[in-house]
Amino acid sequence: MTEAPLLAVSDLTIGLRPQDGPSTPVVDKVSFTLDAGASIGIAGESGSGKSTLLLALMGVVRPGLQHVSGQVDFAGAPLLGRPDEALLGLRGGRLALIPQNAATAMTPTLRIGAQIDESLRLHSTLGTKERAIRVQELLTRVQLPSPAAMARRYPHELSGGQVQRAAIAMALAGDPAVLLMDEPTTGLDVTTQLSLLQLMGDLQRDAGTAIVCVSHDIGVLAKLCQRVMVMYSGALIEVGPTATVLSRPAHRYSRALLASLPRLSQPGLPQSIPGRPPTLIAQPTGCRFAPRCAFADTTCQTRMPALRTAAPDQQVACFHPADGPLETAPDPGARLLSDQSTTVLQAQDLSVSYGQPRGLNLFLRLGTPTRVVEDVSFHLQRGEILGLVGESGSGKSTILRAIAGIHPRSGGAISLAPKGQAIILLDSQMSRRPLPQLRTIQMVFQNPESSLNPRHTILEILAQPLRLYGNLHGTALRQRAADLLADVRLDRDYLDRFPSQLSGGERQRVAIARAFAADPEVLLCDEITTALDVSVQAAVLKLVHDLAHERAVATVFVSHDLAVVRAIADRIAVLSQGKIVEIGPAAEICLRPSQAYTRRLLSAVLEPGIAAE
Repeated sequence: MTEAPLLAVSDLTIGLRPQDGPSTPVVDKVSFTLDAGASIGIAGESGSGKSTLLLALMGVVRPGLQHVSGQVDFAGAPLLGRPDEALLGLRGGRLALIPQNAATAMTPTLRIGAQIDESLRLHSTLGTKERAIRVQELLTRVQLPSPAAMARRYPHELSGGQVQRAAIAMALAGDPAVLLMDEPTTGLDVTTQLSLLQLMGDLQRDAGTAIVCVSHDIGVLAKLCQRVMVMYSGALIEVGPTATVLSRPAHRYSRALLASLPRLSQPGLPQSIPGRPPTLIAQPTGCRFAPRCAFADTTCQTRMPALRTAAPDQQVACFHPADGPLETAPDPGARLLSDQSTTVLQAQDLSVSYGQPRGLNLFLRLGTPTRVVEDVSFHLQRGEILGLVGESGSGKSTILRAIAGIHPRSGGAISLAPKGQAIILLDSQMSRRPLPQLRTIQMVFQNPESSLNPRHTILEILAQPLRLYGNLHGTALRQRAADLLADVRLDRDYLDRFPSQLSGGERQRVAIARAFAADPEVLLCDEITTALDVSVQAAVLKLVHDLAHERAVATVFVSHDLAVVRAIADRIAVLSQGKIVEIGPAAEICLRPSQAYTRRLLSAVLEPGIAAE
């Protein structure tokens, strides 16, 4: 007798809760099964229904949505429709979730160790002392340094990558039978990402843990998952073995999605998918990808294709599926122009320390600062994009904050050469810099959700630098704001929207527009594509690349994703423990690195092509 699957999803439909009329599906007639120890990945652009489906696997339907039809069964028992009290023993125990934004999912007023201990109290029979030992074991398992000290910290005292690892430790506390992961490696450097994926692989092999992983990082799915499901506008449009789907995708959307990936082996910018995904209130009547597909015909525009067999163990919902291996053609883009070779920014022996003693401690000479950036020197030319790469804690973001004056430096100098002016030595602190210097250097932060005021409209957000640096008001201000949105490929009707009404990629475009509102000469980009799906990422990379080169804006681009930096940067600086260990042209660094540390970083990059065993 065949054993029943551990997780079974049958004809599941989740839709918007309508005020009147029929419900609009967010997840549309999805079916699949998952056995113990198996793994499946879910790929697709933002808004395709991936996270909604993942929450449904926990028996959760978000407010504003409703369970329309179908079912989710775990170990033969239905999840949806049961009261939350009946599922308390499962959630966090046999069913565990690693959320996308760990910082907002963790309780800010509880120490990390206490939050993991709470999960152990709920889902284990360990005593107090045993739980304390287990907390440190879990923190060690996810490679957090000094686990005893880390357990005593609050979430805000950890870096983004450290918070993500703490969330993974909390999910593992209940020894889950099914581990659900929503963008689990967002914000992690390549070496930490690789080690955590190896940990997940060990759980599958040793404990028989089944895994469902949602990720915009196709390399993560290739490393972790045996099978891949591609979603578009709420529906499954391709399902099959990971190796098959990633090397010979049949659906035109799958091929376009994979073509938008940056790759270390290919120079130039990846191609983004033309057009935009359909909205929930304006979905096409036929194939939902038809408006963006070059192969669509009348049949595609009037009928919705169903999943059908395209190859052994591969299904595709497409009237005109592709046959053959995927071919990519990156856009090499315009490179640095010779007449833009003037140095605009130079860092000389830059050092930055945290924990500087202040007040009475400074007078008594108490406290020892921790140096995180040490004797870093580099120059930046007009129109050049310099990539900064390295592991978490290597000092990448700290260098940007020192250049911007957000964090004071403890040594060295930063000089600026604005157009038509003599070289200026920048003050260490932003508050002491004059307005023209503040205008010249602008920064785009990693998370637009926290850097854009949620109570302000997009017009109000753009108006602040336009008033401050351009003295614009009234009609002239609104027109300039509309022009800035056009520069970042957004319509002028976005001016009256709030950040919460925009997608993640759209919010990041607004953040870029705000930076360019000051007409800067130096742009600092801190992990700005980390949380974006690959198609939006490709569009944002091209946007930054084109704006930087067309306007001769010198750009420092920080990212943990070496393939992204390879695609956009003219030169790359590699950081290790606060020092530059290697700097040179992007091709030289990525193809012929001279340092063992750089080679180790490059070897940890996950490129789609080698699927999970």
